[in-house]
Amino acid sequence: MVAPRKAKLRIVESIAGMEQRISIVTLGVADLARSRRFYESLGWRASRSSSAGIAFFQAGGMMLALYPRADLAKDANIATEGQGFPGFSISYNARTRNEVNAVLAEAEVAGAKILKPAQEAFWGGYSGYFADPDNFAWEVAWNPSFPIAEDGSIHLPE
Repeated sequence: MVAPRKAKLRIVESIAGMEQRISIVTLGVADLARSRRFYESLGWRASRSSSAGIAFFQAGGMMLALYPRADLAKDANIATEGQGFPGFSISYNARTRNEVNAVLAEAEVAGAKILKPAQEAFWGGYSGYFADPDNFAWEVAWNPSFPIAEDGSIHLPE
């Protein structure tokens, strides 16, 4: 009888350090089912990797995950208390000014609260904000300096 081969773990070291990218944004949500329904009502499709305890959505070259807030805090070893502005927003960059208005309207119909209606931005674009069911702030923006590629990716100018 031949012993089964053990899988070898290969660790690749980066000379430059941590790669400049984001893989997953995980939102700690109060009600996973409600939050999943909200994003699905915006037309997002949950991955088959989702389960009763977590929802994953492909978002271009990265993922958005929804996870119960208390479980996420426990996993990160931080307190669940706290409220107010968390110090970040999530941005959806639109291809046109009109798309900004359409996305904000779609989010409102899906149950979002409009935090700031779309308007001219000081940086030369057009943007507004909505809050999802867990009050995460989403900016919806059109930025003429950041064109969106056909595949939905965005690239900073050199």
